[in-house]
Amino acid sequence: MSLQLLSPFVHHDMFGPMRNRVAMAAMTRGFADAQHRCTDEIAAYYARRAAAGVSLILTEGIVVHPSADGYRNVPHLQNDEQVDSWIPAVRQVQEAGGRIVAQLWHCGRISHPDFTGGVAPVSSTDRPAAGINRQNGQPYGQPRALHASEMPGIYRLFEEAAQRALNAGFDGVQIHMGHGYLIDQFLDARINDRTDAYGGSVENRCRIVLELVERLLPICGPQRLMIRLSPARMMGGLYEWPDLDDMLQHLIPQLDRLGLRQLDISCADAPYAETSGKIVRRVRPLWPHFLMGGASLSAADAEHEIQEGHLDMVTWGRALLANPDFVQRLELGEALEPMTPERRAVLY
Repeated sequence: MSLQLLSPFVHHDMFGPMRNRVAMAAMTRGFADAQHRCTDEIAAYYARRAAAGVSLILTEGIVVHPSADGYRNVPHLQNDEQVDSWIPAVRQVQEAGGRIVAQLWHCGRISHPDFTGGVAPVSSTDRPAAGINRQNGQPYGQPRALHASEMPGIYRLFEEAAQRALNAGFDGVQIHMGHGYLIDQFLDARINDRTDAYGGSVENRCRIVLELVERLLPICGPQRLMIRLSPARMMGGLYEWPDLDDMLQHLIPQLDRLGLRQLDISCADAPYAETSGKIVRRVRPLWPHFLMGGASLSAADAEHEIQEGHLDMVTWGRALLANPDFVQRLELGEALEPMTPERRAVLY
C-alpha cells in the first residue's frame, strides 16, 4: 500500500529521519521487576515492534520518583540501576531501525499510599479521586494539596528523570500531562480548586505546564522534548477541560513561545473524531510544529489526517499490542488480529 503514512519522512522539529509515520502509543503494562527496572522481556517486546517496522515507540509511563507512583509493577527512573536496565531496550529498538522516547509520569492523586511508600499522594487538591483503584481494590488515597513552594521540587523530579533517560540513550522524552494524572489535575478546573498562583484562572492553571517545559528545554533541547495532553477523552462519557477553547488559546501559543516543538494529543481508548481529532483541529491553526495523535484509526483515516496536514505522525495502542507486525499488515492490506485478554496479560 503506497501511503504517506508508510513512507520515510523528516521533520525539522524531531531528532532525526523516520522510516514511516507510525508511532506506538505509551501504554501501561505492569511488567517491571520488583526493583521497578526494565526487564529482558520488556526490551524484547519493544524491539519486536521496532523490527517489524514501527518508526517511533513511546514507552509505557516511567515513574519519576517513588512518591509519584500509583500502579503495580511499573518502571521507575530514579537511580542508576533503573537507568542501566533501560539501556538494552533502547539499543535493541535503535538497532532494529526504530526510535524510542521515554514517557515520564507522575500519577498525583490517581494513587494510594500502598504505591507511594506510605506517604500521601500529592495533587492540586486535597480531594481524593472518585471510585475504586483497580490496582489494589481500595478507594483512591487521600491526597495532599501541594504548596506553591513545593512546585520547584516537583519540577526537579522531572528534570532528574529526563536527564537519566537521555543518559540511557533514549531518543527523547515525553512528559505525560494528560489522562487525569498530576499535571492534568492542575489543568482541569473541576479538580483544581486552588486559590493561589496555580489555580483559578486559565493562566494560573496552565502555569505548571509552562514552568515545567521551561525547566526541561535546556536539558532536553526542543528536538528531544515532547508533551502529551488530553483535553478531551472518554470517562463515562465525553470529558473535556472546562474553558476548553480559552485553555488552548492560551496554552498552545505560550508553549510555542517557550520553544517547545513536539505535541502529542491523546484520548486513550476513545472515538478519535469526538476527542483527539476535535482537539487536533483546534490546535493545528495555533501550532506549526510536530503534532501527533490518533485513536485506533484505520489506515485510510490515518492517511487522511496526514494528507490534510492535521497530524505528522499517527499513534496506535491496542492494535500494536495485538499485532506486533502491525506495519507489515498495513503494507499488505491484511486484517488485524483483535485485542484479547490473553494478549493483554503477556508481553507478546
